[in-house]
Amino acid sequence: MKQKSETGDFLFFLLKLGLFVFVLRSFIISPFNIPSESMQPRLLIGDYLLVAKWPYGYSRFSLPFSLPLIPGRIMPNTPERGDVVVFKAPPTQRQDYIKRVIGLPGDMIQVKDGTLYLNGKAIPKKRIEDLQIPVTQNMVDAAAKENAPSPCYRLKFEVAVKDGARMCHYPQYRETLPNGKSYNVLDLEDGMADNTDVYLVPERHLFLMGDNRDRSADSRFPAVDGAGIGLVPEENLVGKALVSVFSTDGSANWFLPWTWFTAARLNRIGESF
Repeated sequence: MKQKSETGDFLFFLLKLGLFVFVLRSFIISPFNIPSESMQPRLLIGDYLLVAKWPYGYSRFSLPFSLPLIPGRIMPNTPERGDVVVFKAPPTQRQDYIKRVIGLPGDMIQVKDGTLYLNGKAIPKKRIEDLQIPVTQNMVDAAAKENAPSPCYRLKFEVAVKDGARMCHYPQYRETLPNGKSYNVLDLEDGMADNTDVYLVPERHLFLMGDNRDRSADSRFPAVDGAGIGLVPEENLVGKALVSVFSTDGSANWFLPWTWFTAARLNRIGESF
């Protein structure tokens, strides 16, 4: 009888632990990792952050595996321009993406010659010092998957420094939205997304962009799996980026425990949004 009691207690503990984790990840906070360069310079491949689940309300996309337990959206709140949000990406709603909120319902958005226009007015864009980041293993791996000529996207952005190390030098700018929110963006070259039509953001939708303007599949492109997200329904929101909690350069080996520490980028821990 004692053995059965201990087994029952253990199973009950596991049930309570599972319920706690489900509630925590669904309604309070959840981890998220960065797999791409679309939000450089603020986020690098290998960054890990916490996402607050409560700021914008809840939908089925708030739940693990998007379980259809919440009808529509409850306790809804619209983000502010400049918020960095995690959401289920159209058209499939299967993948989590992270982008910056640029346009709210009723806004008109356009990009002309690389400059962002909000409701007909240019968003101030000031050239600042270049972004300089070392080439890391996770950048090399990402470039290999894309068959890119360089971990720095183009060879012209890659430079060699002392000891044979490689660095990426990217042209960087500071944008400031009408609500005073400022953030840095990368504008690497003239591309097809530097000139767009005017987008009118419909009710209960958002216009989202990556800070790396030439490396982001965002609302400038139609919702096609892996190629763009279109105008994103607010119901797709998962949460608001809160704070960076860990970062790795991708060089760690699971079988060499000391590399878990040498690969860590401790200076990136604790950065808020």
